[in-house]
Amino acid sequence: MSRKEQDIKRLIASQCHIGTKQLHFDMKRYVSHRSDNGSYILNLEETWQHIKLAARVIAAIDQPQDVMVVSSRPIGQRAVIKFAHYTQASSTRSARWTPGTLTNQSNSASGKFQEPQLLIVTDPHLDRQAIVEASYVNIPVIALCNSDTPLQYVDIPIPVGNRDTKSISMIYWLLAREVKILRGELGQNEEWDVLVDLFYHKEITNDQLGVTDNLVKQEAEGEDHEQQVDGEKADKDW
Repeated sequence: MSRKEQDIKRLIASQCHIGTKQLHFDMKRYVSHRSDNGSYILNLEETWQHIKLAARVIAAIDQPQDVMVVSSRPIGQRAVIKFAHYTQASSTRSARWTPGTLTNQSNSASGKFQEPQLLIVTDPHLDRQAIVEASYVNIPVIALCNSDTPLQYVDIPIPVGNRDTKSISMIYWLLAREVKILRGELGQNEEWDVLVDLFYHKEITNDQLGVTDNLVKQEAEGEDHEQQVDGEKADKDW
């Protein structure tokens, strides 16, 4: 099985091809058909080709830190941080975009003003402010675009259902792998030993919080008991 076939299977398994029930005119060229439940199905051939194209653009940037990755969608924040880590790119500190990050030079003193050469966004709907600011200063934009996404100010769209952490994580994982291959950090046919699971957003449930609290409480009680025993033993020896 070729690498392309493996990647297509990964994209299908992560449901990257499932879009929304709305279709924007700009994304019509990237849609293959509509499912029985009304969701638009994205063409994964286009997705794979645009991942390769985006990776070439990213790898062409001389300084990796001049690539800025943004995600105002919380489920994509971990994927953004992991992508930035493995490609030496820069990422936003939180899911909230600070207005003027790319345009207000008075933020230089606080370290919030940045001048990247390339911007990557996870959702053009939520990351609209970042895209608009990039257009003011002529910064090219790569964006993960769903079936209902307008492509204004987007230079390279990557068609994907960006409403789920698995699909977002898979795109960033494949993108990071392709960048490492183009930079010579990974062989063309070499398997990347980093699992895509590390890119997944993980939510801590109330049950997990309860278990954690109980473990902390038990450890604290155990330490108190040990200290009490040690104190009694010291008094006895004295």
